[in-house]
Amino acid sequence: MPKKVDHQERRELIADALMRVAAAQGLEAVSLRHVAAAAGVSAGMVQHYFRTKDEMMAFALSVVRERSQIRVTDAMARLGDAPPPRLLLRTMIAALLPLDQRSRDDGRVALAFLAYTAVRPEAAAGLHEETAQLTRFIASVLPVRDADAAAAGLLALMEGLGVYLLGGQYTAEQALSALDAHLDLLFSSTAASSG
Repeated sequence: MPKKVDHQERRELIADALMRVAAAQGLEAVSLRHVAAAAGVSAGMVQHYFRTKDEMMAFALSVVRERSQIRVTDAMARLGDAPPPRLLLRTMIAALLPLDQRSRDDGRVALAFLAYTAVRPEAAAGLHEETAQLTRFIASVLPVRDADAAAAGLLALMEGLGVYLLGGQYTAEQALSALDAHLDLLFSSTAASSG
């Protein structure tokens, strides 16, 4: 009886290898050959599942997004029902920041992908709506007059903190302290009363 092949499992094996290569050596090192070697499979198998580098990159990013969503969902579930908005945002953003090794590896891939999309905008097609949804959610819980602008600023802070964490300029404690200071400004009694 022939062995049944789990195609999703193979795609994930290849995506994990791509992420290891990108995290260790940068996106410029990502090629069918390097990814195949890292996955312990043939280049032909990689080509069977991903015809182009763009397809490999998009799938790897979807794996990173799925892992991030799981981290956020797990962290939010621990808050229970109806947590205070400031705690909700802090928990969500802290879960998205690259504060441990696994999230740093994922963060390096996400950052490399974003740099890649700067010169290949068509590769970022799905990111626009995702960003808009996240901005709307954050704006919906902020107690400020221009919640859309404040949400965009909070996302920019999160991305900047992520870059500094990945580059080693900030420790996890420094990043969380900066996040807390910004949330304190947004949720201060002055900000809340201006809403």
